[in-house]
Amino acid sequence: MIRVLIADDQELIRESLKIVLGIHEDISVVGVAKDGYEVLQMLERQQVDVILMDIRMPGMDGVYCTKEVKNRYPKTRIIILTTFDDDEFVFGALKYGASGYLLKGVSMDELYNDIITVYQGGALINPDIANKVFSMFTRMNAQNLYIQVDEADAAQVSEAEWKVVRLVGYGLSNREIAQKLYLSEGTVRNQLSSVLSKLNLRDRTQLAIWAVQTGKTLKDFDEHA
Repeated sequence: MIRVLIADDQELIRESLKIVLGIHEDISVVGVAKDGYEVLQMLERQQVDVILMDIRMPGMDGVYCTKEVKNRYPKTRIIILTTFDDDEFVFGALKYGASGYLLKGVSMDELYNDIITVYQGGALINPDIANKVFSMFTRMNAQNLYIQVDEADAAQVSEAEWKVVRLVGYGLSNREIAQKLYLSEGTVRNQLSSVLSKLNLRDRTQLAIWAVQTGKTLKDFDEHA
Protein backbone atom coordinates (compact mmCIF):
# COMPACT_ATOMS: atom_id res chain seq x y z
CA MET A 1 0.00 0.00 0.00
CA ILE A 2 1.40 3.40 -1.04
CA ARG A 3 0.73 6.08 1.58
CA VAL A 4 0.09 9.44 -0.10
CA LEU A 5 -0.18 12.93 1.38
CA ILE A 6 -1.78 15.73 -0.67
CA ALA A 7 -0.61 19.32 -0.05
CA ASP A 8 -2.47 22.15 -1.80
CA ASP A 9 -3.90 25.44 -0.57
CA GLN A 10 -7.14 24.89 -2.53
CA GLU A 11 -9.60 22.64 -0.72
CA LEU A 12 -11.36 21.64 -3.94
CA ILE A 13 -8.13 20.29 -5.43
CA ARG A 14 -7.17 18.49 -2.21
CA GLU A 15 -10.49 16.75 -1.91
CA SER A 16 -10.76 15.97 -5.64
CA LEU A 17 -7.36 14.31 -5.69
CA LYS A 18 -8.21 12.42 -2.51
CA ILE A 19 -11.38 11.01 -4.09
CA VAL A 20 -9.76 10.14 -7.42
CA LEU A 21 -6.71 8.46 -5.91
CA GLY A 22 -8.85 6.70 -3.32
CA ILE A 23 -10.38 4.42 -5.97
CA HIS A 24 -7.03 2.66 -6.40
CA GLU A 25 -6.65 -0.31 -4.07
CA ASP A 26 -2.88 0.10 -3.82
CA ILE A 27 -3.02 3.77 -2.74
CA SER A 28 -4.09 5.14 0.63
CA VAL A 29 -4.45 8.92 1.01
CA VAL A 30 -3.36 9.28 4.62
CA GLY A 31 -3.86 13.03 4.87
CA VAL A 32 -4.27 16.43 3.24
CA ALA A 33 -2.52 19.71 4.06
CA LYS A 34 -3.06 23.33 3.05
CA ASP A 35 0.59 24.43 3.41
CA GLY A 36 4.10 23.25 4.21
CA TYR A 37 3.70 23.68 7.95
CA GLU A 38 0.81 21.20 8.01
CA VAL A 39 2.85 18.78 5.90
CA LEU A 40 5.66 18.75 8.45
CA GLN A 41 3.22 18.39 11.33
CA MET A 42 1.56 15.39 9.67
CA LEU A 43 4.89 13.73 8.93
CA GLU A 44 5.67 13.80 12.65
CA ARG A 45 2.61 11.62 13.26
CA GLN A 46 2.19 9.64 10.05
CA GLN A 47 4.59 7.76 7.79
CA VAL A 48 4.20 8.89 4.17
CA ASP A 49 5.65 7.36 1.02
CA VAL A 50 4.74 10.00 -1.58
CA ILE A 51 3.71 13.65 -1.23
CA LEU A 52 1.83 15.49 -3.97
CA MET A 53 3.10 19.00 -3.30
CA ASP A 54 1.75 22.27 -4.67
CA ILE A 55 4.34 25.01 -5.24
CA ARG A 56 2.58 28.21 -4.26
CA MET A 57 1.05 27.78 -0.83
CA PRO A 58 0.76 30.40 1.94
CA GLY A 59 2.90 30.12 5.04
CA MET A 60 5.47 27.63 3.77
CA ASP A 61 5.54 27.02 0.03
CA GLY A 62 6.31 23.80 -1.80
CA VAL A 63 9.94 24.52 -2.64
CA TYR A 64 10.95 25.28 0.95
CA CYS A 65 8.82 22.39 2.25
CA THR A 66 10.54 20.03 -0.20
CA LYS A 67 13.89 21.00 1.26
CA GLU A 68 12.67 20.47 4.83
CA VAL A 69 10.99 17.13 4.08
CA LYS A 70 14.03 15.71 2.30
CA ASN A 71 16.29 16.82 5.16
CA ARG A 72 14.10 15.22 7.82
CA TYR A 73 12.57 12.30 5.90
CA PRO A 74 14.92 11.47 3.02
CA LYS A 75 13.02 8.32 2.02
CA THR A 76 9.79 10.25 1.42
CA ARG A 77 9.25 10.92 -2.30
CA ILE A 78 7.86 14.25 -3.49
CA ILE A 79 6.00 15.03 -6.69
CA ILE A 80 5.60 18.75 -7.32
CA LEU A 81 2.13 19.28 -8.79
CA THR A 82 1.37 22.80 -9.94
CA THR A 83 -0.20 25.03 -12.57
CA PHE A 84 3.04 27.02 -12.83
CA ASP A 85 6.23 26.22 -14.74
CA ASP A 86 8.47 29.11 -13.62
CA ASP A 87 12.16 28.42 -14.23
CA GLU A 88 13.15 29.34 -10.68
CA PHE A 89 10.56 27.01 -9.16
CA VAL A 90 11.69 24.15 -11.40
CA PHE A 91 15.30 24.73 -10.38
CA GLY A 92 14.53 24.98 -6.68
CA ALA A 93 12.20 21.99 -6.42
CA LEU A 94 14.55 19.64 -8.25
CA LYS A 95 17.62 20.98 -6.47
CA TYR A 96 16.14 20.23 -3.06
CA GLY A 97 15.12 16.68 -3.86
CA ALA A 98 11.76 16.47 -5.64
CA SER A 99 11.42 13.20 -7.56
CA GLY A 100 9.01 14.64 -10.08
CA TYR A 101 7.51 17.87 -11.34
CA LEU A 102 4.15 17.79 -13.12
CA LEU A 103 1.57 20.32 -14.25
CA LYS A 104 -1.94 20.03 -12.85
CA GLY A 105 -3.33 19.37 -16.33
CA VAL A 106 -1.99 15.82 -16.16
CA SER A 107 -4.62 13.09 -16.51
CA MET A 108 -5.60 11.10 -13.42
CA ASP A 109 -4.39 7.86 -14.99
CA GLU A 110 -1.02 9.43 -15.73
CA LEU A 111 -0.81 10.85 -12.20
CA TYR A 112 -1.52 7.40 -10.77
CA ASN A 113 1.19 5.82 -12.92
CA ASP A 114 3.60 8.60 -11.97
CA ILE A 115 3.00 7.95 -8.27
CA ILE A 116 3.86 4.29 -8.85
CA THR A 117 7.01 5.27 -10.76
CA VAL A 118 8.22 7.61 -8.02
CA TYR A 119 7.35 5.15 -5.25
CA GLN A 120 9.48 2.54 -6.98
CA GLY A 121 12.43 4.90 -7.02
CA GLY A 122 12.03 6.44 -10.44
CA ALA A 123 11.98 10.10 -11.42
CA LEU A 124 9.71 11.94 -13.79
CA ILE A 125 9.25 15.38 -15.24
CA ASN A 126 6.82 17.01 -17.61
CA PRO A 127 8.50 17.19 -21.09
CA ASP A 128 7.93 20.94 -21.44
CA ILE A 129 9.51 21.57 -18.06
CA ALA A 130 12.40 19.21 -18.85
CA ASN A 131 13.28 21.41 -21.82
CA LYS A 132 13.24 24.49 -19.60
CA VAL A 133 15.50 22.87 -17.00
CA PHE A 134 17.98 21.68 -19.61
CA SER A 135 18.05 25.08 -21.31
CA MET A 136 18.50 26.88 -18.00
CA PHE A 137 21.45 24.79 -16.86
CA THR A 138 23.05 24.94 -20.30
CA ARG A 139 22.70 28.72 -20.38
CA MET A 140 24.11 29.14 -16.89
CA ASN A 141 27.11 26.92 -17.62
CA ALA A 142 27.81 28.51 -21.00
CA GLN A 143 27.73 32.01 -19.60
CA ASN A 144 29.42 31.12 -16.32
CA LEU A 145 26.51 32.75 -14.53
CA TYR A 146 27.80 32.53 -11.00
CA ILE A 147 27.03 35.76 -9.21
CA GLN A 148 29.43 36.79 -6.47
CA VAL A 149 28.60 39.16 -3.62
CA ASP A 150 30.95 40.45 -0.97
CA GLU A 151 30.05 39.06 2.47
CA ALA A 152 30.42 42.49 4.01
CA ASP A 153 27.83 43.85 1.58
CA ALA A 154 25.45 40.96 2.32
CA ALA A 155 25.74 41.70 6.04
CA GLN A 156 24.13 45.09 5.42
CA VAL A 157 20.86 43.53 4.22
CA SER A 158 18.10 43.84 6.82
CA GLU A 159 15.80 41.04 7.95
CA ALA A 160 12.87 42.65 6.11
CA GLU A 161 14.95 42.84 2.94
CA TRP A 162 15.98 39.18 3.23
CA LYS A 163 12.30 38.28 2.98
CA VAL A 164 12.14 40.07 -0.36
CA VAL A 165 15.39 38.44 -1.52
CA ARG A 166 14.04 34.97 -0.78
CA LEU A 167 10.85 35.53 -2.75
CA VAL A 168 12.70 37.13 -5.67
CA GLY A 169 14.76 33.95 -5.74
CA TYR A 170 11.54 31.99 -6.14
CA GLY A 171 10.58 34.12 -9.13
CA LEU A 172 7.71 36.07 -7.58
CA SER A 173 6.73 39.45 -9.01
CA ASN A 174 6.60 42.62 -6.89
CA ARG A 175 2.83 42.28 -6.64
CA GLU A 176 3.06 38.65 -5.48
CA ILE A 177 5.75 39.54 -2.95
CA ALA A 178 3.64 42.41 -1.64
CA GLN A 179 0.64 40.11 -1.19
CA LYS A 180 2.69 37.40 0.51
CA LEU A 181 4.41 39.79 2.94
CA TYR A 182 1.40 42.09 3.47
CA LEU A 183 3.25 45.11 2.08
CA SER A 184 2.52 47.71 -0.58
CA GLU A 185 4.13 47.29 -3.99
CA GLY A 186 5.92 50.59 -3.41
CA THR A 187 7.53 49.24 -0.25
CA VAL A 188 8.64 46.12 -2.10
CA ARG A 189 10.16 48.22 -4.91
CA ASN A 190 12.02 50.36 -2.37
CA GLN A 191 13.36 47.34 -0.50
CA LEU A 192 14.41 45.68 -3.75
CA SER A 193 16.22 48.83 -4.86
CA SER A 194 17.97 49.01 -1.49
CA VAL A 195 19.09 45.37 -1.70
CA LEU A 196 20.45 45.79 -5.25
CA SER A 197 22.39 48.85 -4.12
CA LYS A 198 23.84 47.13 -1.05
CA LEU A 199 24.86 44.01 -2.99
CA ASN A 200 26.11 45.91 -6.04
CA LEU A 201 23.92 43.85 -8.36
CA ARG A 202 22.56 45.07 -11.67
CA ASP A 203 18.97 43.82 -11.55
CA ARG A 204 16.52 41.35 -10.02
CA THR A 205 17.66 38.61 -12.42
CA GLN A 206 21.16 38.72 -10.97
CA LEU A 207 19.64 38.82 -7.48
CA ALA A 208 17.45 35.77 -8.20
CA ILE A 209 20.38 33.75 -9.58
CA TRP A 210 22.55 34.68 -6.59
CA ALA A 211 19.78 33.85 -4.11
CA VAL A 212 19.28 30.37 -5.56
CA GLN A 213 22.97 29.58 -6.08
CA THR A 214 23.91 30.52 -2.52
CA GLY A 215 20.87 29.05 -0.77
CA LYS A 216 19.59 32.45 0.39
CA THR A 217 16.09 31.31 -0.60
CA LEU A 218 16.25 28.97 2.41
CA LYS A 219 16.97 31.69 4.97
CA ASP A 220 14.67 31.17 7.97
CA PHE A 221 12.38 33.96 9.02
CA ASP A 222 8.89 34.59 10.32
CA GLU A 223 6.92 35.98 7.38
CA HIS A 224 4.42 37.61 9.70
CA ALA A 225 6.97 39.23 12.00
